[in-house]
Amino acid sequence: MSISERYRQVLEQIETEADRFYETLPEDTVKALRQVDIAAEEMQELVDTVGEIPQYQLEAKLAPVLLSSHECLDRARVLLENAGHDKAAASVWELEQLIYRLLNDL
Repeated sequence: MSISERYRQVLEQIETEADRFYETLPEDTVKALRQVDIAAEEMQELVDTVGEIPQYQLEAKLAPVLLSSHECLDRARVLLENAGHDKAAASVWELEQLIYRLLNDL
């Protein structure tokens, strides 16, 4: 699977989890959920052009976006853990790992 396909797949998974979180988590998690939304928004900016980025520029173009999204997800995970939503925090951790693996493959 190409980097661009994986990028789109990770974004889709973040958006799917965000939707699920909004349906299942209480109002007191709004700050954490907003961080998940921001992570998706960061990645959304390149989703249409990621396949057009030349191979030699992938790391330079994608790494900052992926690191920023990872940071937002990490904040969300910590907020969810502090609020006692361990299952949701574990789901966010899995999303973080997807980004981390993609970063490593750049």
